[in-house]
Amino acid sequence: MELRDIEIFLALAEELHFGRTAHRLHVTQARVSQSIKKQERQIGGLLFERTSRVVRLTPLGELLHRHLDTGYRQITEGIAAATAAARGTEALTLGTMGPHSWMLADAVARFQEGRPTVRVQFREIQPPAPLDLLRSGEVDIAVLWLPVDEPDVTVGPVVHVSRVVLMTGTTHPFARRDAVGLEDLADCVIVAGRSLPLSMEEALNPFHTPSGRPVPRGPGVSTWQEILNTVATGEAVAAVSAEAADFYPWPNLAFVPITDAPPCRWALVWRTAAETPLLRSFVQAVSDAPPSDDQARWCSLPTTTPSGTPG
Repeated sequence: MELRDIEIFLALAEELHFGRTAHRLHVTQARVSQSIKKQERQIGGLLFERTSRVVRLTPLGELLHRHLDTGYRQITEGIAAATAAARGTEALTLGTMGPHSWMLADAVARFQEGRPTVRVQFREIQPPAPLDLLRSGEVDIAVLWLPVDEPDVTVGPVVHVSRVVLMTGTTHPFARRDAVGLEDLADCVIVAGRSLPLSMEEALNPFHTPSGRPVPRGPGVSTWQEILNTVATGEAVAAVSAEAADFYPWPNLAFVPITDAPPCRWALVWRTAAETPLLRSFVQAVSDAPPSDDQARWCSLPTTTPSGTPG
C-alpha cells in the first residue's frame, strides 16, 4: 500500500465523507474512491460501508485503522527526521500572516538559543485559505485565529489577542465614523474567502448580525493582497484584527473599531498526524515566553482619526 493511499484511508476514516476527504487532501472525489477500492481489492474485503446517507468503517476497516494510524505517524516523523539529518540540521517551518512573524520573533529567538542547530523558517499564510499550507505539509505549525474546529488539526496555546476593526476604503460611508457595531455589517458587503472554514469566517465576519439580519458577501478573494485591493477600491469591506491598522496603513484604507465584536484570539495550530518532539518543544517555548506589550495596545486600539486613516 502506497503512502498516499494510506493517507487517503486515514483521512476518510476521520471525515467519513468522500467529498470532505477530497477537499481536505486537495484531490478529486474520484481519486479518493479509486484509492479505497484499490485497497479493498488488495486486502480482500470491504473497509467502508457506503450508502446514500452514510459512510462508516467496517470491522475490517476499524482493524486496519488501528494499525495504520500509529504507523503512518511514525513514518512521516521518520521522513521529516531523515530529511533534517540529510541537511545537517533540524528545520521547523512556521506559517504566519503579515506581522505575526515579527510578533513571535523574541519567542523564536529564545527557542533557538536552546537549540542552536534548529533552523526556523517562515511561510506566508493566506487568510482566505488558512489551512492549505498546513495540510499540504509545507508548514509544520501555524499561527491562526480561533476557532479552528477541524478533526485533523490540534490547537495549542493562544499567543496573543487583538481587537477586531472594520477595514474599509476611505470612500466608504463608514470610513469617517469613530466606531461601528456588528449590526452595521448588514449594510456592508463583506469579502468572501475561497477556502475558509465557516467557523473561522464567522468569528471575524459573521453571516448574520445580532438581530438576525444577513450580512451580504461580495467578491471572492484568495490572498491577503487581494483583500487589501478589493477593500481599497470600495468593492467590499472586511473585519480584521487590529494590528492590520499598524502594518498596512495604505492611504486609501480606513480602520474603524467594531465596538461589540469579540476579541480575536490567535493560537498555534498544527496537523495532529505530523506532531514531533521538535514541534512540541517549540510550542512549549512559545508558551513560556512573556506576553508582549503590543498585545495590550492592539486589544485597546484607538478609534480612527477624522480623516479615516489609523491614528
